[in-house]
Amino acid sequence: MAERRGLGRGLSALLDEAQTASTPEGRRAVGALDIPIELIRRNANQPRRRFDEEELGELAASIAERGVLQPILVRPLPELPGEYQIVAGERRWRAAQKAGLRAIPALVRDLDDLEVMEVAIIENIQRTDLNPLEEARGYAAMSERFNRSAETIAGIVGKSRSHVANTLRLMRLPKPVQEHLEAGRLTAGHARALLDLDEAEAFAAQIVRRGLTVRQAEAMARRARSRPPRGESPARVPIQRDPDTRALESDLSEVLGLEVEIRDACGAGEVRIHYATLEQLDDLCRRLTRAAPPIAS
Repeated sequence: MAERRGLGRGLSALLDEAQTASTPEGRRAVGALDIPIELIRRNANQPRRRFDEEELGELAASIAERGVLQPILVRPLPELPGEYQIVAGERRWRAAQKAGLRAIPALVRDLDDLEVMEVAIIENIQRTDLNPLEEARGYAAMSERFNRSAETIAGIVGKSRSHVANTLRLMRLPKPVQEHLEAGRLTAGHARALLDLDEAEAFAAQIVRRGLTVRQAEAMARRARSRPPRGESPARVPIQRDPDTRALESDLSEVLGLEVEIRDACGAGEVRIHYATLEQLDDLCRRLTRAAPPIAS
């Protein structure tokens, strides 16, 4: 069966209808009904899980003073006659309760589960910015429950296919890393750097503790991926060195007590110092950071 590319009227048209139904304070929105708040149910599949209490308080204060200027969007609940489920506008519904309202203006539309999911995701992504994990959950629900491809989801929500695919990959992260991401302690860039790493949880904790940037996290992940599996030694490629270079390597190794490797190419290159234990690394750091006489050439 061919996938639908969206609603016949267009998903955005539903949200635009609610937007244009906004009215000056004290007047009912055109086409909206005043529905008792206790007859409205939240959508358990709504992708947004976290609502900022300070922002809700500010919105509640505005509603208490001026009323709800933009109606929410709901659909009838067939299993509960006379009751409704929120399609878009849960923040306004929550704030209206905080403000002590008994009813809220709402546009009622007959929508199926897929349409409700799509409208909810579009509203949150385009208007209130889901955090990356909430966005990933929404895409995953559309993919798993309604067999939508990343390309089709991208067309619905107005994002690129690569953005949707990369966001979906966040669902593969370990639960503790997802919790850091959802709480805002990690960004999507940090999280993507940790994908498919065995040490992802430990690295995530280190990123949070040290306040590392995304670039620093990516560099740390690259180093982890380049290490050989535990118990295996990295393959060494024989390098031809002149006698002077070998002699300098020997001098440095004797002073440091560690294997030293010099890679020179026409006067530019690198010095590699190999250590076998963290104790050796600590000792090396102490040697390099304290004042010491230069090594004679």
